[in-house]
Order: sequence, then structure tokens, then C-alpha cells
Amino acid sequence: MTDKTAEDYHEIYSDLLGFTPPRIKHRVKLGLEVDPDLLDKLETLREAAMYPDCMDTKTAQMILFAVLLTRLAPAARIHCIAAKRAGATKEELHAVCGLTFLFCGLSAFNIGAEMIQEVWAEDAEDK
Repeated sequence: MTDKTAEDYHEIYSDLLGFTPPRIKHRVKLGLEVDPDLLDKLETLREAAMYPDCMDTKTAQMILFAVLLTRLAPAARIHCIAAKRAGATKEELHAVCGLTFLFCGLSAFNIGAEMIQEVWAEDAEDK
């Protein structure tokens, strides 16, 4: 049995992204309500996979951006944000889009470029 709160689970997302995505909030809330032990196991496993000892957060987030972009998954945007916050530049993320192009074509590149531009624009608006 875990004694963690929603805020405990949200903290790792807030540290990485500056916020906790709505889907994550829903998963945490439901998990705490119906099966806190499963939620804790899932989050522990996710954290271990997402933060390997052999690579920095920026690299891991750029890889996750690429993987999700190859699937044209909207969640790629979350990892674009995380990569940027971890120090990735526009040039590095653009290169990631180029790599996805090799396997998924221009659509993946276009979607990735759009995400990058939006993330940088939103950051500029916040400042």
C-alpha cells in the first residue's frame, strides 16, 4: 500500500515539463481511487525506464520525441517540451525530425516541425 498523494506523482511531471498533462492527472486520480498499488508500480517502472543511468534527460527526451513522432502521436509534443526544458535546441530537435523522416516520411517531419515552432512560440509568449 502506498501513502503517496496526487501531488507526489505530479511532481516528477512538473519538474520535467513545468506542468502535469491532463491525461496524467486523470490516470493518477483514478489510480489513487481504485488501485493505488498498481499506480505506484506503473509510475516506478515508468520513471526507471524514462531516466536511465546511462543517458541524460535531454537525450532520453529527444529519443522519446522521435519514437512518438514516428507514430504521429500527439504525445510527441510533451516530449518536445521536456527535451527543450532539458536543454535541447531547435537545431537538435529539427535533426530528430530529419531522423523520423527517414522512416516515416514528410508527414512526421511536418508534424515535428510544427510542434517545435509551437513550443518555442508558447515559451516566448510566457516570457
